[in-house]
Amino acid sequence: MDYTIRRIEEYEYPLLNEFLYEAIFIPSGMEAPPKSVINAPELQIYVEHFGEKKDDWGLVAEVNGNIAGAVWGRIINDYGHIDDETPSLAMSVCKEYRGLGIGTAMLKEMLFILKNNGYLKVSLSVQRNNYAVKMYQEAGFENFKTTKEEYVMVAYLK
Repeated sequence: MDYTIRRIEEYEYPLLNEFLYEAIFIPSGMEAPPKSVINAPELQIYVEHFGEKKDDWGLVAEVNGNIAGAVWGRIINDYGHIDDETPSLAMSVCKEYRGLGIGTAMLKEMLFILKNNGYLKVSLSVQRNNYAVKMYQEAGFENFKTTKEEYVMVAYLK
């Protein structure tokens, strides 16, 4: 499948709300929460006023003119926060485009951009039973902290 990874455009920032909802891991057999869950302050910090700070970075994957996925990072005090110099990432790929390498390609491009802009590391939080853990590990992320339900992972940008 042909796709393009590119920087997110300002007019596309509202799409981050949709991708934030898609990023919520729903374990097998569990019911998805209502979309209004993303309005919670602990989730809105991922998208609110995106693009207004120098540490806001975002990419999208485009397939046949449709946005199929997004990865974005910013320095925020979120679930994956480790310090005030390290961006936290959020990412998701629309269900119909998962398993095609799009997430991996977006992640690698984001790590490249962050490294080239002087960041030493990047973090994220992922539920322990999320299939994406393997992708993060293969991209160079290591466990930084483990809780009952999730991993806080860090990639060192050497």
